[in-house]
Amino acid sequence: MPANRFNNFTNYGIGIGLRVPHYDHILTEKPTVDWFEIISENYMQEGGRALHILDQILEQYQVVQHGVSLYFGSKERLNRTHLKKLKDLVKRTKTPWLSDHLCWGSVDGTYSHDLLPLPYTLDAAKNAAKKIREVRDYLEIPIAVENVSSYAEFHSSEMTEWEFLTEVVERADCGILLDVNNIYVSSQNHTFDPRDYILGVPHHRVAQMHIAGHSKYERFIIDTHDHPVIDPVWELYDLAIQKVGPTATLLEWDASIPSFQEVHDEAKKATRYWKDKDKAAQKKKRAKK
Repeated sequence: MPANRFNNFTNYGIGIGLRVPHYDHILTEKPTVDWFEIISENYMQEGGRALHILDQILEQYQVVQHGVSLYFGSKERLNRTHLKKLKDLVKRTKTPWLSDHLCWGSVDGTYSHDLLPLPYTLDAAKNAAKKIREVRDYLEIPIAVENVSSYAEFHSSEMTEWEFLTEVVERADCGILLDVNNIYVSSQNHTFDPRDYILGVPHHRVAQMHIAGHSKYERFIIDTHDHPVIDPVWELYDLAIQKVGPTATLLEWDASIPSFQEVHDEAKKATRYWKDKDKAAQKKKRAKK
């Protein structure tokens, strides 16, 4: 598996999100899992059951932090109190990298608690890149930014979403958390070819991938994380693996959460695309001899 500086040169396999309904199963059954992803904000308090559980998980498993409130696209300054708590958690988990979303979600200290899309402009890219660099320098670990699913577009946009993502990560010199399901969801909502998105990003910067299920409504597809991954998303994941190589991948399942085994089995389906990639690479290598 390729490792790069954006995931701190780590070779990770398939992970799943650490969720409350699975705490007891994990601690008693000790299943074999490559790694767990945690939502940072759920563990940034002092004391309590969540931290107690996390410490027990850390004794047995690798944990990677994923955030939902850095809001790299917001205009206001970073919240230093939040960053201090985040750095304390980074030290606790020893996460090899940290991810958060390329979005905005706060104005004048008021937080929407939503991952809102940005206008795809050069000014917005410069602002986001500056904040990403500030967070990376403060936390002293690699940062990977995630593409969000979106349900509205800005008339002021000057480029495509994948061109905007590329502009941001190149200016910030950071990694990408490539959410394949979000690409599919947005492509259906905004009628672009999702393959163009995957082919258009800098593949060497992909530190991690997300896969997930979603819900289809009359006018929009919503990134609900409450279903298995559908075939078109697996096909996009296959394309991404062809371009990026087998990369740390996490299955998101955050609502209507089934048993631990069902979630884990769905996540492990990703490995079949890795095996196909490895077979193709070996065949190509033999052909050169």
